[in-house]
Formats: sequence, C-alpha cells, structure tokens
Amino acid sequence: MQQTIPSPLPQSLPLRSRLARNPVVRILAGIACVAVPLIVTMMLVQNLVPKELRIAWHHLLAAALCLAGYRFYVRRFEQRDAIESALPGAAPGLLRGLGIGAVLSLAVAGVLAAAGALEITGSTHPGAALKPLSEQAMVAIMEELLFRAVLFRIVEARWGTLASLLVNVLLFALAHLPNEHITALAVLNTGVAGLALCAAWMLTRSLWLPVGVHFAWNYLYDGVLGIPVSGHAARGWLQVQMAGPEWLSGGAYGVEGSLVTFLAWGAAAALMLRWRIKRP
Repeated sequence: MQQTIPSPLPQSLPLRSRLARNPVVRILAGIACVAVPLIVTMMLVQNLVPKELRIAWHHLLAAALCLAGYRFYVRRFEQRDAIESALPGAAPGLLRGLGIGAVLSLAVAGVLAAAGALEITGSTHPGAALKPLSEQAMVAIMEELLFRAVLFRIVEARWGTLASLLVNVLLFALAHLPNEHITALAVLNTGVAGLALCAAWMLTRSLWLPVGVHFAWNYLYDGVLGIPVSGHAARGWLQVQMAGPEWLSGGAYGVEGSLVTFLAWGAAAALMLRWRIKRP
C-alpha cells in the first residue's frame, strides 16, 4: 500500500507582512505619510521663518513633500510605483480638471449673479489674485491624496466601489464640520462634491483630474472672485457682495452653502459617473 504523505501546511505570513496587507493599516499609514510631512513643514516654517519671507514657497514645498510621502507609502507598503501620482503625463488630466472646475465655479457664480445674490462691487490690485495660488494648490493636492488616492482607492480595492463612495462622501463631509459658519446644506454640498471628485478619480485612476477640479473651484472663488471658501475669508482680487437668503447665497460660509452649488456638483457627479459606467 502506498502511503500518501500530506503536504505541509503553508506557514502563516509574518505579522509585519499581515499588517502591511491590512486595508485599515494601509489607510492609516497612507494618511500619516501624506499628512505628517505637511504638518511638520508648516509648523517649522511658522516658527522659524519670518512672516515676510513666507511667500508661496512653503506651500509648494509642503505639497511636494505630501506627494513624496505618498510615493514612499506606495513603494513601502504596496511594493509598486505610484503611477497614479506621476508627474510625467499629468498635464492632460490636470488641464481637463482645471476646465471642469472653472466651468463649475463660474456657472454657480453666474446663476447667483442672475438671481441677485452676488454682485461685484469693486476690486483690489490684480496681484491679490496671486496670494492664495500656492496655498490652494497645496490644499487640492493634499486633500486629493488623502481622500481619493489613499482612502477611496484602498477601500474600493477591499470592499468595492459603492462602499468606497459612501465612506468617502461621509468622511469628506465630516472633515469639513469644524469649519466656521457651516450649515446642514453646506455639509450636504461637501458630500456631493466629494462624490464628484471620486468620479473624477474613477475616470482616469489618476490624481491629477480631481486635483485640477478641486484647485480651480477653490482658487477662482478665493483668489479671483473674493468669495469665502468653506467658511474661510476670501483674499481675492474682486470685491463681491452677497445678498438674499442663506440657502441661495450660502451666507457666511460662501457659495458652498448654496442650493445652486448642490445642483451644480450633483450634475457634475452624475455626468462623470455616467461616463465612467459607459466606459469599458
């Protein structure tokens, strides 16, 4: 009689390898690798560099370190190249995103102006439009790395697209709750904007389309139109007076608290999701 020798059971992976494959650990590690360089950079600059020397460069440095931190995370934990954040070939997606964001922001401003809720009353020096440029670039890169490249991508890979969309929309909205003057409608709008930005990610599986959309929206209101963004006071070129009910104008929170913004971002999300579904 021939005796069958059972094959040895595969040895369990080392704890370090199992942790590196855990999606929750990956999310936390990705967030840390993106956020810590930014926080440390801004703290050092604020404490060591005179205010008059803090002109644009520190925001761009922080954004570059966020990107470097994300690439370090991907190479270390996922053992691959972070092609989704690669700079070569980023221009087409970035330009398309800038176009979409500009259309969204100007369309909302146009509707509000037509409804009498927005009026341009004057302007400052055109150079004022340059002041928020680097900061809004940093914000767009940092938030898209955290919410789309880390959170959405990892949750989608483990639990599927629908679950990832729900988690991303919820957490993106909750992350804005500490902002001043926030309203229930503003929270809803932020969630819908998060949905649209996830759809932008899904279209290209690249960081740069959602970064372009995000940056154009924030910068045009903050730097050009002089309208508060997410409750933060505007510093832009034009001087604008908002009027009418809060549900229309957005109130002190800015146009992100307006029903018009909900309709605009909702339409953008629906269109981009439809394009994604139709693509093979």
